Amino acid sequence: MKVQVNARNRAYQFECAPGEKILFAGLRNAVDLPYECGSGTCGTCKAKLIEGEIHDPWPQAPGTRLLKSAQGEFLMCQCEPKSDLSIEVANFVYYADPGACIPAFYQGRIESQARLTHDVLAFRVALDAPMDFDAGQFVLAEAPAVRGFRGYSMVNFERRASRLEFVVKKKPGGGFSEWLFDGSVQGAELRLFGPLGKATFYPGLGKNVLCIAGGSGIAGMMSILSRGCQERYFSQYKGYVFFGVRSARDVFYLEALEGFRREFPDNLEITVALSDEPVPEALARRYPGLAFDQGLVHEVAARRMEGRYQNVRAYLAGPPPAVEAAIRMLLLKAKLTTDNIRYDKFS
Repeated sequence: MKVQVNARNRAYQFECAPGEKILFAGLRNAVDLPYECGSGTCGTCKAKLIEGEIHDPWPQAPGTRLLKSAQGEFLMCQCEPKSDLSIEVANFVYYADPGACIPAFYQGRIESQARLTHDVLAFRVALDAPMDFDAGQFVLAEAPAVRGFRGYSMVNFERRASRLEFVVKKKPGGGFSEWLFDGSVQGAELRLFGPLGKATFYPGLGKNVLCIAGGSGIAGMMSILSRGCQERYFSQYKGYVFFGVRSARDVFYLEALEGFRREFPDNLEITVALSDEPVPEALARRYPGLAFDQGLVHEVAARRMEGRYQNVRAYLAGPPPAVEAAIRMLLLKAKLTTDNIRYDKFS
């Protein structure tokens, strides 16, 4: 079916396959439609139906609270066309930049899974075709046993990746995370759409990099560090990483983080913040290449970054309250401009 999108600056047309979400069809045709989560939560992809019929398989999606349904507004990430459509979005819309990683559908198979802590699990997915993505991006994943897409950031970074690595935190009532935790899912098939996200790092950035992550939000930062180290970015620019968890029992990836720092000990600083308890001496002794501190991760970052915000771009990830607190700190205390604060709202 044909979809025409009337944006503030111009109109676009693309084909949408039967049963395909309008947002996904636009993005895979390189039309950079507005979105953030891509999974029905944030409401960023709202559009107005001008002509035609749509099917909404999840009218209770959290993002619908932001819609004026009586005026024909709907979520492009949830709705599918039942006929040719004409829709309107209130944003300026452009084609994706040349060389950008264009999202597409992939089939994947869970190749391995491993517990990292009592409530964090890592899993690796083998793809049916290689995927290019940028450091900091995420994909949407759907399992036959659990309806609906969930967003997960890639931990690894490589071009033409045949495997993607992820971490997931167990959430009570979270269908996908409980499915991963409660059974043996090795060999399970997944449907993926991506890559997605704007909080991306490129070696041509030319700025010092500040990463503030809470819990499983460290995933995208691992990808950024991986690419930065591959490109020897931290031989020229500073990297400051703050990884926040509640207690010593919640830490993970510390060996890998210490490994990144060993490559660039003069320019890469990595601090682990424990919010709920003092730092155990044994933990600090075990990882001498890392710094440890007590407090909420944005508070620890504010203390340790005092006077060091020159030429900095910040990347944020984690639970929404932690990201929002970090944004306030960076705007009000660090005086960073909004274009130098990057995050994706997909939780």
